[in-house]
Amino acid sequence: MRKIQHHVEDLFDDVPYSERTEALKLEIIQNLEEKVYDLMAEGKEEEDAINKAIVDFGDIKDLKRELGVGETLPTAKKDMTKINLGFSIWGSALIIALFVFINFYYTPKTIWFVYPTFAILWWPLSMYYYRLRKKGWRK
Repeated sequence: MRKIQHHVEDLFDDVPYSERTEALKLEIIQNLEEKVYDLMAEGKEEEDAINKAIVDFGDIKDLKRELGVGETLPTAKKDMTKINLGFSIWGSALIIALFVFINFYYTPKTIWFVYPTFAILWWPLSMYYYRLRKKGWRK
């Protein structure tokens, strides 16, 4: 029955280790072995019974979706809007601080840092409205 164990291990290659995953693997292995024994009781050879059990089991996309793993999972995509907003606020603040420093260090008699500040403030403002749109504020 090593073939079944290897097959199940291959199916769970991209699933991170957890107790739930290990329990699910053991349950699948036990179910497949029971199916193999049932097929052997019906008169099939061991190799044929193992292959039929594996083919009948199919793919584990639904199990991966339940575990939250897989590349075709639209629900597994993390909402990054809050992180993007925070990054844009901190980034804008640092850039504006740089302009203020340059302005007052090199040309203290002329206040010009205000003009690039208006341009830089569009970044967090756009991230804020993007976040509102993603959260569904227009519904």
